[in-house]
Amino acid sequence: MFPSISLAQEIGIAVLLVAALVWLVGLGHMLWDSRFHQPEPGAFEGMAVIPAQRGVASHPMEAVELTEAEQEAFAGLIRRLPLS
Repeated sequence: MFPSISLAQEIGIAVLLVAALVWLVGLGHMLWDSRFHQPEPGAFEGMAVIPAQRGVASHPMEAVELTEAEQEAFAGLIRRLPLS
């Protein structure tokens, strides 16, 4: 087809063009479906996108007891923070 490129390069270009066409058709189909087929009202109630934070009763490995000196140092750091 093109005199300046090899047959392997022509085949590679053809494969890339077909892959791009398939991707565009799939994208168009996905967008078309999402435009006309709205999800059911209760479709996403079962799973939260971001998991809820644990309360006070969390796993023991996630809690650390601070000594009194560490608590005082932390309180000093908090007092130094600028309040906006």
